[in-house]
Amino acid sequence: MSTTTYPCQQCGAKLEFAPGQHALKCPYCGGENEIAVADSQTTALAVEELDYAGYLAKAAGNEAQITRQTVKCTGCGAQSQLPANMVADRCPFCAVPLIASQAYALRTIQPRAVAPFDIKESDARDRFKRWIHGLWFAPNALKQAYRAASGLKGIYLPYWTYDANTDTPYRGERGDHYYVSESYTENGQTKTRQVQRTRWSSASGEVQVSFDDITVPASVSLPRDYLDNLEPWQLGKLQPYREDFLAGFSVEAYQVGLEPGFKTACTRMESDIRRAIESDIGGDVQRIHSMSPHYYDIRFKHILLPIWLSSYQYGGKTWRFLVNGQTGEVQGERPWSVWKIAFAVLAALLVLLVIYTLSQR
Repeated sequence: MSTTTYPCQQCGAKLEFAPGQHALKCPYCGGENEIAVADSQTTALAVEELDYAGYLAKAAGNEAQITRQTVKCTGCGAQSQLPANMVADRCPFCAVPLIASQAYALRTIQPRAVAPFDIKESDARDRFKRWIHGLWFAPNALKQAYRAASGLKGIYLPYWTYDANTDTPYRGERGDHYYVSESYTENGQTKTRQVQRTRWSSASGEVQVSFDDITVPASVSLPRDYLDNLEPWQLGKLQPYREDFLAGFSVEAYQVGLEPGFKTACTRMESDIRRAIESDIGGDVQRIHSMSPHYYDIRFKHILLPIWLSSYQYGGKTWRFLVNGQTGEVQGERPWSVWKIAFAVLAALLVLLVIYTLSQR
């Protein structure tokens, strides 16, 4: 399979995308090739929402996964295989950026837009160090372990975004608080206090809620909760898909299909629908007995979003650290020191014991 590389105009070395500079940069001589800015019409077409039902009717978005591909490096000539579902990576022999140009050929839905890296690797590395040093109750050996990590890796992960309108009939109850006087005895004296009660009444109705750009990871390579916590993404910075932006980075093809992705989006949308129902019911507290969301005018986009990833070994386990390549938001897995936690608990108990002893005197 053919691959794409970009030679430096000054020394001929292979160029890589330079985060935050909208240019391809030579890692050797520092030469840069500017990436042409797309016109407004091309950009509008790239971020256009597509008809979900129409693509689903053609089974688009639920195609088989992209198998391992054998590619030839234009730098050293070596034949190597990209991992399954990867469409761009580095040559394992000479580190030249590889982009499998025909990787999406058998897929109806291809990424139309990409959010280029804004956060540089050096900045992401500094955030990693601050995060490690800021961990409470982490084992002392962790700081040595992360220094042995293979370094940060830039990855473009596939995402779906969904737009939808919803109508949701519901049934529930509205609770209104009121207070009654209650007598009680304390130290032989009768006293009165106000006690809260709740009066419940039936409620029903229908709410309409619209959603725009609900983002859902189309990758299963990284923990979903960490990816969710990297949000929000700056989707206003999306650029038309160009292989120039991918040079020097790993790129995954989607593994979560269009329809399963929308089911995940529905779970997120239902949280907002519940809040809308509670607001519609009113009162001090609410109970929702049933709700039946109806989704229509569903639209979607398939995009690539940038993430810096690092992994390090500690305690016989791999731990991962993620940085949002646009905003610098940090998420990560961390080990805990049982001894440090135990000593902290003992110290707290000792302080409480001292305070109790002094108070008895």
